[in-house]
Amino acid sequence: MSSLQAFSNNIADTVEEAGAAVVAVNAKTRFSPSGIHWRNGIIVTSDECLRQYDDITITVSDGRTIPVTLVGRDPSTDIAVFQFTANNEIISTNISTSVAKIGDATTLKVGHLVLGLARSGEGDIRAAMGVVSVMTGQWGSMSGGKIDQFIRPDISLYPGMSGGPLVDASSFVVGMNTSGKRGTALTIPAATVNRVLDLLLSKGKVPQGYLGVAMQPVRLPESLTSALHLTSTLGVIIVNVEVNSPADKAGLLLGDVLITFDNTSVADTSDVLGLLNSGDLVGKSVKAQVLRGGNLVELYVVVGDRHGAIAPEEK
Repeated sequence: MSSLQAFSNNIADTVEEAGAAVVAVNAKTRFSPSGIHWRNGIIVTSDECLRQYDDITITVSDGRTIPVTLVGRDPSTDIAVFQFTANNEIISTNISTSVAKIGDATTLKVGHLVLGLARSGEGDIRAAMGVVSVMTGQWGSMSGGKIDQFIRPDISLYPGMSGGPLVDASSFVVGMNTSGKRGTALTIPAATVNRVLDLLLSKGKVPQGYLGVAMQPVRLPESLTSALHLTSTLGVIIVNVEVNSPADKAGLLLGDVLITFDNTSVADTSDVLGLLNSGDLVGKSVKAQVLRGGNLVELYVVVGDRHGAIAPEEK
């Protein structure tokens, strides 16, 4: 057997092995996503591909179509989690071989071969092969989700491939694929999926910080930044404060310019949202440094939980 044939066989074997844990998510949309049988009875998929969360079924590797119920979702990281319906046959049978082998995305390097897998609604497996083209550190999604690594695989995401796994050369699932700008592939690393999954299983939600303010970016006069020895000419101005919100209780006022939050410089509203939406600050007393009447003022805000508050969108 030629080395090329052996390589081809190895790729096909990897697809077959990892593909056993790939499911089709039947969500009554034009291009329903795929999903990953991440843990026994637990399915992970792409939230942005779903328009409804009731009457969802999944098609598994042997062709069965099985109902699932929503455990929870986190749009900021594009993760939705479903669970096989209680007492369903798939829970009572031994299907351990169809649960994904979860790997570690930090083992990837630029240039490593990877596979993107999907399953169609008819039950057949689909695959695309490429290399890791970009690997960097932690980043924040446009909706403020904290993603542990930036991974861009050079693979084509055909319709239905969002929500499916990125698989390394050892058949380990190292993340969930989703669509970036202009349809390019991005991968949510396994560490992020596990973190969000644990929160959704234990709490049914991912905590998101809440201040109760509306903000706009603003540029400060250089004379003011120089006089106060500030390192940046950028900040965000508070244009609305909700009554009885965490910001209101802390003493933030209309017209205050937020310079730092949790000891982090603030140059745009996305900086604040990134800190809040990670959920790490919920319930904590956080130092906020603001400009008020030409003077620096320090306040401490006890960050609320957006899911527990009725408030306008912070923007």
